[in-house]
Amino acid sequence: MKSRIDGAWTGWNGDTVVKLVNGSVWRQEQYYYRYQYKYRPEVIVEGNLMHVDGMPKAVRVRRIA
Repeated sequence: MKSRIDGAWTGWNGDTVVKLVNGSVWRQEQYYYRYQYKYRPEVIVEGNLMHVDGMPKAVRVRRIA
């Protein structure tokens, strides 16, 4: 699935909740910390992995809404 983050992105903090413009909400399930600011970056979700454009690795997530 391709979408965009709804608003500003400040990176992964270990317990990040990500709201996408398509209305879905995802919670980070794998610990990873990396700060990076972007506004409405593109996101690709494949299975339970989310890759945010510009971030060096995909992170395991779980859909919560």
